[in-house]
Amino acid sequence: MKTTLKEYTVRAISDGFIYNELEGKGLFGLSGRLTIQPEYQRNYIYADGKRDVAVIESLLKGYPLGLIYFNKPSEDTLEVLDGQQRITSFGRYITGKFAIRDDNGMEQYFSGLAEDKQNKILGSTILVYECEGTESEIKEWFKTINTVGVPLNDQELLNAVYSGPFTTAGKTEFSNSQNANIMKWSAYVSGSANRQDFWERALEWVSGDKDNIGGYMSNHRNDANINEVKTYFNTVIDWVSSVFVDAEGEMKGLQWGRLYEEYHDKSYNPSELSEKIHELYGDPYVKNRRGIWEYVLGGSTDTNLLDVRVFDDATKKSTYTAQTEAAESVGVSNCPLCALGHDANKSKLWKLAEMDADHVAAWSLGGKTSADNCQMLCKTHNRAKGNR
Repeated sequence: MKTTLKEYTVRAISDGFIYNELEGKGLFGLSGRLTIQPEYQRNYIYADGKRDVAVIESLLKGYPLGLIYFNKPSEDTLEVLDGQQRITSFGRYITGKFAIRDDNGMEQYFSGLAEDKQNKILGSTILVYECEGTESEIKEWFKTINTVGVPLNDQELLNAVYSGPFTTAGKTEFSNSQNANIMKWSAYVSGSANRQDFWERALEWVSGDKDNIGGYMSNHRNDANINEVKTYFNTVIDWVSSVFVDAEGEMKGLQWGRLYEEYHDKSYNPSELSEKIHELYGDPYVKNRRGIWEYVLGGSTDTNLLDVRVFDDATKKSTYTAQTEAAESVGVSNCPLCALGHDANKSKLWKLAEMDADHVAAWSLGGKTSADNCQMLCKTHNRAKGNR
């Protein structure tokens, strides 16, 4: 691959700058010769009032913005290979898309800056390597130079490797921060549209596993639509929101694609599930709330999903026997709390089935689920203790 070092001014790069506010990306610069966000580039992520402002402040202070790389697919066209976040930031500022604050804390748009400061920005020199090579070489180089700034995540790299109409359609649907469906998706999927998290999750679900995403994108790279991905993703989301009437914070980021495949053919009563989930939410022995949804989907049998601290039957029986023998010898109840009372239960000996195991030192405070930390209480006192 051939590389040539050149110098451009901010003025030249920003000439003819166009920014698509809806899709959140810079489109063109250098009087139309430069494509700022080609298909393999990620979305613009600097529009946070910090990183975009930092770019402008660096220019005003005369600090270098670092090397920028352009791909040169033809004699008259260029594409941003690395540096689109920085270019889009100063392009957006120059075209009045955001303001910075001066030393007095006052907002300053580019049009309101003093002329010398405007010229300082526009006259700043940007060092650019223009790269010429095959598509494979360019994309491999794109991955290699991802060493500064905010690193590309796995899906952003896959978008670069498998750029084409399929990836473009996917990003249009799932990486568009203005998509009205994002609020609904966000109840169940972690991440952001700009960092490709929804697109990645949709691909993971339809392909069966995150490790299958690359192969799936390769097979569908030239497809003109993403109908299969979109349909499957929406089917999973609709299933989750129908089965579970309440959207809790711990639901976000669960493996809903896998859970859909395992349980979507079973029937559920949403009201009963909701009641069970609320009960588990209030259970002091449930350590892992994120396991609640798979637990109830699976018939409430696998307590390992909840990381519940419980005593086994052998411990309960041995503790019951020891407590009962000690209580009989002094004529008091085998429930330690009943023995402290003054009613008829003060000397009552409860049957094993009438008692529940309890942590002497609460498990929520680090108490171990072991025989030396177990006591048997009558069900009334055990429930009362659990509700405190």
